[in-house]
Amino acid sequence: MPLMPKRVKFRKSQRGVVRGNATRGNYVAYGDYGLQALEGGWLSAECIESGRITMTRFVSGEGRYYIRVFPHKSITAIPAETRMGKGKGEPEYWASVVKPGQILFEIGGIPEAQAKGCLARVAYKMPFKCRFVPRRPAI
Repeated sequence: MPLMPKRVKFRKSQRGVVRGNATRGNYVAYGDYGLQALEGGWLSAECIESGRITMTRFVSGEGRYYIRVFPHKSITAIPAETRMGKGKGEPEYWASVVKPGQILFEIGGIPEAQAKGCLARVAYKMPFKCRFVPRRPAI
């Protein structure tokens, strides 16, 4: 079952605009390697779930993976061939707002080559360009 909030204050949210680069969540914090978004947009709960399944199958008990995004935003849609007016549509799915530079997934406890292969498979399922980033050494 896809991710969604247990409860929200308002059922329907406004569209908003994705501007600028990510200032929070833009570095690898938990694992050894991460998947960083290079473009902004909405990441649906279904995409997050497909990435999670891919990582689970690839890791299979060796390493550990972390999901750094959660779908808080409800995306609404009106039925096809509906006339104008009659209000805003019903929530269709949930999405996470992603800014360029945000870390989407992290992985740790496996070799770099294996992590690169795993995150490449996950990146293929994402709706925007992503890149593989290693953890920065502590200063």
